[in-house]
Amino acid sequence: MSYEVLARKWRPRTFEDLVGQSHVVRPLVNALDNQRLHHAFLFTGTRGVGKTTIARILAKSLNCEQGISSRPCGECSTCQEVDAGRYIDLLEVDAASRTKVDDTRELLDNVQYAPTRGRYKVYLIDEVHMLSGHSFNALLKTLEEPPAHVKFLLATTDPQKLPVTILSRCLQFGLKRLEIGQIHQQMEKILQAETIQYESPAVDLLARAADGSMRDGLSLLDQAIAYGNGVLQTDPVREMLGTIDQGIIERLLSALARSDAASLMAAIKDVADHGGDFRSVLDSLALALHHIAMLQADIQLSELSETDRAMLADYAEALSPEAIQLFYQVALHGKRDLPLAPDPRSGLEMSLLRMLAFKPLTLVDVGTPGSGESEISRADRGAPPASVAKPRLNTAAKVTPKTETLPAEIEVQSRVGLETGLAQAMTEECAQAPELFRWPVDCETWARWLDHWSIGGLLGQVLANAVPEAAETEDMAQLVMAVNASHLYSKEREQDLQKLLSERFGKPLRLSIRIGEAKGETPADRQLRINDEAQQAADAAIAADPNIKAMQDIFGARIKPGSVRPRTH
Repeated sequence: MSYEVLARKWRPRTFEDLVGQSHVVRPLVNALDNQRLHHAFLFTGTRGVGKTTIARILAKSLNCEQGISSRPCGECSTCQEVDAGRYIDLLEVDAASRTKVDDTRELLDNVQYAPTRGRYKVYLIDEVHMLSGHSFNALLKTLEEPPAHVKFLLATTDPQKLPVTILSRCLQFGLKRLEIGQIHQQMEKILQAETIQYESPAVDLLARAADGSMRDGLSLLDQAIAYGNGVLQTDPVREMLGTIDQGIIERLLSALARSDAASLMAAIKDVADHGGDFRSVLDSLALALHHIAMLQADIQLSELSETDRAMLADYAEALSPEAIQLFYQVALHGKRDLPLAPDPRSGLEMSLLRMLAFKPLTLVDVGTPGSGESEISRADRGAPPASVAKPRLNTAAKVTPKTETLPAEIEVQSRVGLETGLAQAMTEECAQAPELFRWPVDCETWARWLDHWSIGGLLGQVLANAVPEAAETEDMAQLVMAVNASHLYSKEREQDLQKLLSERFGKPLRLSIRIGEAKGETPADRQLRINDEAQQAADAAIAADPNIKAMQDIFGARIKPGSVRPRTH
C-alpha cells in the first residue's frame, strides 16, 4: 500500500477536528443545526489554513444520509465518498486552470438539473479570484437567482480581487493564520498517534517554519521525519531548515549587551565554520529581539520554553527598550541590504557593528558617579549588566562657534549645564532611593521627574502640560492642567495616571486633576523655552562666525531662514 502523506491522512473530517478556526465553525454549526442555510459561502485566508477542508465538511453535512447536521456520521456512502473526493454531487473546480468564460458557462449549464444522489448539488470553486471578468459575470447571474437545490462554496487567498457584486451575494468567512502553539500542539498529537519519537524543540522549529499554515507545517513534518530516518530530533531539523542554533543568538545578545565587537565576530566565525545561513542569523536575532521587547512590555509569550524565557528575561532587564528597538531596526535593514553587500558574511558583520556604533548612550552606559567604572566595563569583566532603569535626559542643545562664544550662548549653555547636572543628580537619587519621592514638589523638580520617568504617549502629554500643587492629604496627588491642553484630559486617563503615579511613588495615591491656570512653568513650556534659547544661541553663533561673514561679504551669500539647527548630544 502506498504511503499517505500526513497532510492528507490527518485532514479534518468534522468541524470538531478543525484547529484554530472556531470563529468560522461556530456560525456554520448554528446555521446547519437550525436549518438556516445560505446559498453561497465565501472562505478567505492564506494557504493551508483549512478553506477547502471546511467547504468539504460543509458539503458532507448538507448531504449526509442521516440528515442535515453539523455532525455528519462519516459512515454512510455519501460521507465516505466526499472524504475520498469522488462524490458525484460535489463538483470541485480549480478556477486557476479554468479561467475562461466558456469554461464557466459549461460548468453552470448543469446548475438547473437536480442532484443525482444528494439533497444539494454543491459547487466548490477554489481560487475563485482567478476567474476572468466575463466568467464573474456568468457566475453572478446564477448567484442572483440560484435554484433551491444548489449551494456555492467559494474559496480564495485574495478576496480583494473579487468584484463587489460577487462579495455582496455571499456569506464571507475569513480564516486566520494559525498560531505557533496551535500548530505545535497538533504536530505533537500526530507524532504520538504515529508512534514517532520526537524532541519538543524540533517540533517548535517546524511550527515556526510553517508560517501559520497547518498544511505547510505537516509537509515540513513529513520531510523532517524522512530527513531524520523516522526520528524527529532538533539538530537535524535545524540543519534541514537552515535555522540558527539558539546558542549563537545568546552569544550575539551577550556581546551586544557588553558592546564586545570581538565576541560578535567570533560568533559569526562559528556560524561560517558550520555552514550557517547568514540571513537566518538576522532572522533569528530579530525574532529574539521581538521577544525581549514583548517581555519588557510585560506581555506573556506562551510559545517560549521556560529556558528561552529565562534567558531572554535577563536581556530584557539588561538592555534598555531604546537599544532593543534600535537593534531590531538595524536587523531588518540588514536583511534588506544583505544582497547588496560584497558577500553575505560581511553584510551580517556590518549590521552587527552598526548596532554597536549607534547604541543609545544612557546614564547607565557611562556609569554611576563614584563607582569609577561604566556598566559596559563591568560587563566586560564578565559581570552581568545591572537591572537599573535607563532614563533619558531631555537636555537642550548647544552650538560652539570655532572662533568666539557669545555671552548669550554662554548663558544658555550654563543654564543647560546646570539643568543637566540637576537632572542627573535627581536621576541618580531616584534610581538609588525611590522612596525619597514626596508630594507636593516644585515645578523644576516635577520636570526633572518626568525627564527621568520618560513616560510616552498621551499619558506623558497630560503630565507634561500640568504642574503639581499642594494636596489636602499625604495620599493625594493634585495636578493643575493648562487650559490650552484640556483636550488631552479624560476621566479614563486620570485613572490610568493614578495607577502609574502610585507605581512610581511606591505607595497608593489618589490623583485629582483640575483644569485651570498653571501656577508655574509646565514641563512642556519649560522644554519649549529651553529649545528656543538653544535655537537663538545657534542663530547668534552662526551669524557671528567670521567664516560665515566672509562668505557673505565675498559671495553675497545669505543664511537660509530656518536652516540652522542646534547641535544635540
